[in-house]
Amino acid sequence: MKTIRAILLVLGLVIFVVLVVHVGAGSILAVLGRLTWWQLILVCLPYVLIMAVDTLGWRYAFITTPPPYRRMLAARTAGEAVNLVTALGSVGGEAIKVWLLRPAVPYDESVPSVVIAKTTSTIAQALLLVLGLGLVVTVIPVQGDVVRAMLALLAVEVLLVGGFVGTQLAGLVRRAGRALAWSGLIENAAAAEQLDARLRGYYRNDWRRFLLSVLFHFAGWTLGILEVWVMLSVLQIPVTLASAAVVEALGSAVRFASFLVPGSVGVLEGANAQFFGALGLGASAGLAYSLVRRARQGAWIGIGLIVLLAARLQAPAASAAPDAPAHYS
Repeated sequence: MKTIRAILLVLGLVIFVVLVVHVGAGSILAVLGRLTWWQLILVCLPYVLIMAVDTLGWRYAFITTPPPYRRMLAARTAGEAVNLVTALGSVGGEAIKVWLLRPAVPYDESVPSVVIAKTTSTIAQALLLVLGLGLVVTVIPVQGDVVRAMLALLAVEVLLVGGFVGTQLAGLVRRAGRALAWSGLIENAAAAEQLDARLRGYYRNDWRRFLLSVLFHFAGWTLGILEVWVMLSVLQIPVTLASAAVVEALGSAVRFASFLVPGSVGVLEGANAQFFGALGLGASAGLAYSLVRRARQGAWIGIGLIVLLAARLQAPAASAAPDAPAHYS
């Protein structure tokens, strides 16, 4: 899998270079030249709100009492950073979140919460795409190809989310664990059976918390609309909140569908160039926006890795004094 993702990353970089050459580096730099250093800091700020609200969505994914909010926020910040810099997709970052929560909750509570939060976040992401489609059909005139692309992306999201939820409800986690134990790949299936029981119990009995988790994740996705609007505004690209909503909806769907490509490099840039052109804003504006978004990602990767480093430095002290109070509250 790592080899495949490495190949896809190289292909994505090639696509990105081809796009820059085709559109023209000069026109892209002309758009980026409108951005000042303090505006670059400004475009990083909305992500604070997004992370804060998304953490609430994760909080309601806990079957039992969740850990302290600040610890969860730190774990999410570090986990999302690892997701972006590793070739493991979202697996590496989710494991980091679980590891960072270990002083506050046991693994048999944190692991199901991560699975559930991933599910509710993806459902909310699909709802954002539905919102974007509604705006395209009723408010924003675009070419038919864009509408068909968004419908195809929605179909992919619904199919994958439905399969993910169905897997959890049908007890396939337990059955997979038993199959692996039978084949000798794992020692026993107890952990898989426990995870399966907790997941199905949550979906059957905690539907109010499930809906709240979806709601807060959807709020996080919609705050991404504000982030897009801020980025385009500082680049002096005329855009309405409705257009920003469609840009965010389309971008999130492309990232979801291209999850095998590390960071969706090349794929996302190509989609933005095409869509901005359909909006009459120009492909160069789409690529400039993509680069500013990458810069924001880079800043938050740095913050997340600092949080992870701090947690690792604290880990030996926590192991030596297990009864010591947590540093987060």
